[in-house]
Amino acid sequence: MRFYRPLGQISAITFDLDDTLYDNRLVIQRTEQEALAFVQRYHPALSNLENTEFHRLRQSLRETEPDIYHDVTEWRRRAVERAMLDAGLTAEEAAAGANAAMVNFAKWRSRIDVPEETHDTLRKLGKKWPLVAITNGNAQPELFGLGDYFEFVLRAGPDGRSKPFSDMYHLAAERLGVAIGDILHVGDDLTTDVAGAVRCGMQACWIKPEGADLLQASDSRLLPHVEISRLASLTTLI
Repeated sequence: MRFYRPLGQISAITFDLDDTLYDNRLVIQRTEQEALAFVQRYHPALSNLENTEFHRLRQSLRETEPDIYHDVTEWRRRAVERAMLDAGLTAEEAAAGANAAMVNFAKWRSRIDVPEETHDTLRKLGKKWPLVAITNGNAQPELFGLGDYFEFVLRAGPDGRSKPFSDMYHLAAERLGVAIGDILHVGDDLTTDVAGAVRCGMQACWIKPEGADLLQASDSRLLPHVEISRLASLTTLI
């Protein structure tokens, strides 16, 4: 544990999810493969859909609706629906197909092997402080065994703009009923988690990826209050 700023009072802890509480890289890779395969199997007219075309549709959506990137789930659903419409499905068929694709996506997205260290750490921290999850992604902690540790989960889109915008950070403080400066936010991303939290007045803990160096990182903008390399290090704050 390395300190860069003095830590003040801590009344609650908020957590990023992906790559903070578990390794998300292989999960996303497998989910993307299964999601594309589902759409290809859904209708013969979609059997030749490729990832490059799907990503082109996503990019086109973002160009016409710039704010859609704040809600990655709706962004994906709309792109699938557009692919189905382009393949000749009716509006009703495309809407039903896109919804089915998102159910399939959520199933694979939630097949996450959470380290026992994460369970143990959250269990210990939860005895002292209320815990909240704040995510830009579409992981659903209740589907892979982490839901019970959190008072609530905030997701970009339904709960405000994505990090590093301050919407969800302020909403967390409001719902917890604590001063925003008394919240410690923990995350792996120096821009969305560290800079985003510090700029809105929170305290920030950077859980650094393997091999990362804060002083060499190209996306380092603001110093975190504390740096850790293992989640379990947080229990020393108890």
